[in-house]
Amino acid sequence: MKLYFIRHGKTQWNLEGRFQGAGGDSPLLPASYQQMIQLGRFLRDVKFTHAYSSPIKRARVTARRVLREAHQRVPLTLMSRLEEFHLGVMEGQTFASIQERFPTELDAFRNHPDRYTTQKVGGETFTQVIDRMTPAIQTIVAHNPDTANVMIVGHGAALNAEINALLQTPLADLRKRGGIRNTSVTVLETHDGQYFDLLDWNNTSFLTASATPTDTI
Repeated sequence: MKLYFIRHGKTQWNLEGRFQGAGGDSPLLPASYQQMIQLGRFLRDVKFTHAYSSPIKRARVTARRVLREAHQRVPLTLMSRLEEFHLGVMEGQTFASIQERFPTELDAFRNHPDRYTTQKVGGETFTQVIDRMTPAIQTIVAHNPDTANVMIVGHGAALNAEINALLQTPLADLRKRGGIRNTSVTVLETHDGQYFDLLDWNNTSFLTASATPTDTI
């Protein structure tokens, strides 16, 4: 089975450099719809059996647009376990303001997941996010044929953590592959829902727009 993990299109808060977790949902940028079209066309030759998405609007709109452009008429199931990190007081704040108020937490969130704590900021740790997402992935694998291709649309920080966890990356090293760009696709393969192989990481070869620093988390 192959799992195609897609990060949602770029939003206004992404552009502004703001934390956008499960509690925030700014509008998708007009340019992001063109990138969804490009991604959908890139995936036209992949025959999906099912699609899954976070229920947060930016993710489910992305899922529907990509499926439509890929000419895929398959079920789309919304799963709350695929939501972005819950970010507590960081939600909606700029990275610059968090750097001033919580420099230790920000550095840990970006570079040292094993050191990230939420006593001051609230929300979820990396372990908590992985513990809620992994059962969702195992459910997806269990409910689809062994040879299926499934689409999973979610959010940058949560997908990055979960994908690396599925690859059995140590907690301290979860961020070492780098970030995930908006409207990118990462592909894993599994035979049993327990062990996963990485086939493609953060692929944006189909996008015509050059990457900018606010595209990736």
